[in-house]
Amino acid sequence: MTRRVAFAIAILLALAWSLGPVLWQILTAIKPDAQITHAPLVYWPHPPTGEHFRAIWERKPFGLYLLNSTFIAFFAALLCLVFATPAAMALARLLPRDRDRVLLTFLVLSLFPPILLLFPLYEAVRGLGWINQPVALVVPYAALHLPLAVWVLESGFRSIPVSIDEAARLDGLSVVRRLVRVLAPLATPSIVTAGILVFIFAWNEFMLAVTFLTRDQAKTVTAGIASVSGASLYEIPWGPLCAAITLATLPLFVLVLVFQRRIVSGLTRGAVKG
Repeated sequence: MTRRVAFAIAILLALAWSLGPVLWQILTAIKPDAQITHAPLVYWPHPPTGEHFRAIWERKPFGLYLLNSTFIAFFAALLCLVFATPAAMALARLLPRDRDRVLLTFLVLSLFPPILLLFPLYEAVRGLGWINQPVALVVPYAALHLPLAVWVLESGFRSIPVSIDEAARLDGLSVVRRLVRVLAPLATPSIVTAGILVFIFAWNEFMLAVTFLTRDQAKTVTAGIASVSGASLYEIPWGPLCAAITLATLPLFVLVLVFQRRIVSGLTRGAVKG
């Protein structure tokens, strides 16, 4: 009984630690300006207001920011999956020793911080004339998240019995047809999981977005939030900032909520051998 109580307390503390900042952000977004910096601290807004959401929508093309982020993140995930899926299928059929070496190489490459690539990426994007174009982020995002996608997809393809692949080959299907018609449908949970993870990381990325997209109409939601400013240089608009972050977080929350089972299934598939 004591262990159960201790475990329940630990879970509650973990939830408070994780959800506390999110709750405080939402409360700040619906507080009037006078209550945000009021002393003593005002925990619950009275009355709640939507003025910060209205202000961020009127001062900035926030709807366009959300649309840009959706477009860029979607096509980055799609492009990443196009290259990661056949690579993961090939890795899953390698001998364990060779497969582990390749996966370790992918892991090492994924550990390099993207900021090390900022200057060469900028020069490449500028040379190609992609500044302020969505493709300036779609291609780098797909490339940078390719190791993650391969890791997730490889476990999914490895869980598919080799006999299924061999049967399709005996039926005369080429490699591409086996991948598209047989293996990919069976690995759908892993493909969906990898796509969602790449989408989320691309949506949240800030450094490349603020560097490659300088025109206001081309910005993503993270770069757009960074451009929110107060009435003066020394004023931090906490209300509009929290409202903007809340609006930017909501689509990801809905996405994870809708696909939570597929995400868990894709991440755990292949973890246990039957």
